[in-house]
Amino acid sequence: MASSNNYSTAPVSEFLLICFPNYQTWQHWLSLPLSLLFLLAMGANATLLITIWLEASLHEPMYYLLSLLSLLDIVLCLTVIPKVLAIFWFDLRSISFSTCFFQMFIMNSFLPMESCTFMVMAYDRYVAICHPLRYPSIITNQFVARASVFIVTRNALLTAPIPILTARLRYCGKNVTENCICANLSVSRLSCDNFTLNRIYQLVAGWTLLGSDFILIFLSYTFILRAVLRFKAEGAAVKALSTCVSHFILILFFSTILLVVVLTNVSRKRVPMDILILLNVLHHLIPPALNPIVYGVRTKEIKQGIQKLLQRGVRTCKISNSFSPFPSVILPTQ
Repeated sequence: MASSNNYSTAPVSEFLLICFPNYQTWQHWLSLPLSLLFLLAMGANATLLITIWLEASLHEPMYYLLSLLSLLDIVLCLTVIPKVLAIFWFDLRSISFSTCFFQMFIMNSFLPMESCTFMVMAYDRYVAICHPLRYPSIITNQFVARASVFIVTRNALLTAPIPILTARLRYCGKNVTENCICANLSVSRLSCDNFTLNRIYQLVAGWTLLGSDFILIFLSYTFILRAVLRFKAEGAAVKALSTCVSHFILILFFSTILLVVVLTNVSRKRVPMDILILLNVLHHLIPPALNPIVYGVRTKEIKQGIQKLLQRGVRTCKISNSFSPFPSVILPTQ
């Protein structure tokens, strides 16, 4: 560790993450449900991606957007949860300076990427229900490609200053943060400098990105509801709304968890620190675990694709088991 008088370089080369400072005996017990949720998230999203990739009937824009959501969930989980489990199991609390700010960048950028993906998916349903004849010409593979580039570029560029501003702060030797993850404010509080600009930028950028996405999502579903209420054919309204139920469930769950995390952080003086830490960890784990399950249960085409994938795997196992790995040996007769 360099001298605190040296301002040109970062005096701190690593941080120490102290999970649940008041209840560290809980960590081993908590690691079991967290590891199960992590395996569920990885397995469910991987299954969904493989199903969409192998099933030709799912090669449509709506399912490509769902694949993008699964990819974002996988990267987010792999960036956050393995380190949390390493702290619980092996007491590996240290995290390097660069790794910490890379994790901070992923967390701050992928959250609005997911909300932006929900916004594009809501627009997809709006065009499908309100302008069905124009849907094939508007929602194309090129549209999905451009939307994916927009989702990644917009949120990566606008959230990149958050870890950059935090990394440029001067850290004078205090490197222990009471958190399981490299959250921006938790790390910034360790610095010797004023981090007001950092806090203001995160607040403005976060609420601008998330707020604009949720406003557009709200408008899309408002127009969808108005169009559905005008349907006169029997059962048409129910059929149209059924295509939006999966989207709406995921958006509602995503926004609810986000709202809980925000409110608890605002009232951090009234909420125990360990509860805030747990909510931040679960916020990066529960939505990725539930997103593919909701779609797998609610969407008939995906359910059929998963069934075909399982049947294909069973047939492969049967064929491989039908061949003996050892050549037959003919014993000589006596």
